Amino acid sequence: MFHAIYIYIYIYIYIYCFLLIGLLCDLLWSDPEKEINGWGENDRGVSFTFGQDVVHNFLRKHELDLICRAHQVVEDGYEFFAKRQLVTLFSAPNYCGEFDNAGAMMSVDETLMCSFQVTKK
Repeated sequence: MFHAIYIYIYIYIYIYCFLLIGLLCDLLWSDPEKEINGWGENDRGVSFTFGQDVVHNFLRKHELDLICRAHQVVEDGYEFFAKRQLVTLFSAPNYCGEFDNAGAMMSVDETLMCSFQVTKK
């Protein structure tokens, strides 16, 4: 039991706290926002929101076509943003019994065509 306390403290300090600040935090918790340009405050109380311009600039700078993200409930299991340059996936239907959402999985074939399998609400 005594050793478990040290493990808990290590996890809390070096892993959990790391998730509340910095790059990893922003990768996990930043959310797209239709009503803004640039960056804004996030209602979740952690990280930021970003506009379509941020998505477009990031993709252009890194020569990419699509951002696929998760970690945000969306009603139909997946949702496009920024002229279909970003897609949010959420795979847990009826999340925590509190949401009436579908879940979705995305497949990408050898020609980079994306397709979605949706599990009903």
